[in-house]
Amino acid sequence: MGFRGRVFAVLLAVSGIITGYGEAVAQSWPERPIHLVVGYGAGGGTDIIARIVAEPLAQKLGQPVIVENRPGAGGTIAARQAAKSAPDGYTLYMMNNGHAVSAVVYKALAYDPVADFLPVSLVAKMPLVLVAGPKFEAKNLQQLTALAKQRPGKLSYGSVTVGSSQHFAGALLFEAAGLDMTHVPYQKTPDAVTSVIAGDVDLLMEVVSPVLGQIRSGDLKALAISSAERYPVLPDVSTVAEAGYPGFDVTTWYALAYPAGTPEAIVKRTASAVGEVLAMEDVRKRALEVGFVMQGSTQEALGAHLREEIGKWDRVRKTAGIPQQ
Repeated sequence: MGFRGRVFAVLLAVSGIITGYGEAVAQSWPERPIHLVVGYGAGGGTDIIARIVAEPLAQKLGQPVIVENRPGAGGTIAARQAAKSAPDGYTLYMMNNGHAVSAVVYKALAYDPVADFLPVSLVAKMPLVLVAGPKFEAKNLQQLTALAKQRPGKLSYGSVTVGSSQHFAGALLFEAAGLDMTHVPYQKTPDAVTSVIAGDVDLLMEVVSPVLGQIRSGDLKALAISSAERYPVLPDVSTVAEAGYPGFDVTTWYALAYPAGTPEAIVKRTASAVGEVLAMEDVRKRALEVGFVMQGSTQEALGAHLREEIGKWDRVRKTAGIPQQ
């Protein structure tokens, strides 16, 4: 056997040892609770879907899955914590499209939004909804457009933090409609909802789940849905496209990821367990009741989706003139 042949044989042997070790680790894992890091506070959409998934996932894996809320800085505090955690399978990260938005909003991050994470699976999707208080004059997007053009710069819309996906979606919508609106950022969704109901701010762009109860009770009224098609949870609410802006389609997504370097066998075992959770009828029903459509993916598809989202939101940032921080 020549030199190259001997080198190749050594590499194959080492590869076999590493693969065997990874499989052994996965067989004994998990031996203690797994922490699911969430970049937003309790009551927001990301927190809600994390808790819906955590309990059945814990049953599948045989250890508790503990939701750990680390809000702040547009989700980047939690993302940094997850990225810098030991890659041992005991830290999961609930990623959403805010992760992609942060990649284009912040000039410098303490982590690489792509390279520092290993995709596991997409979990769910949900559109955003534009809502107003019960006494607001407009009942739909067409009426809002007419009203806003009569009062340029006088109407306001809220979202969770500057540079969030909700902020970007609102900016994209009002830029497409040619409306001059004042943005009001909030640290937490419940605070923004309270302000809209009280009339302190006119509108709110938010994912469906945190505001669904108020829409159903009449405390908020939905003016438009951001997805390309009508949403089964709010079938009577028109899409932005139906209101005269064809091609408008913004959907929030939620996914699970590990820190880079986590053994492949653990990632695959988790992905398999997540797939089983997403197929559970009671989980799907519970999620839909609060506004989520459960949807899984392959690891590869999630990675490609993340890269596409970063490119899309960077174009939106430049078009809407949202400065980097």
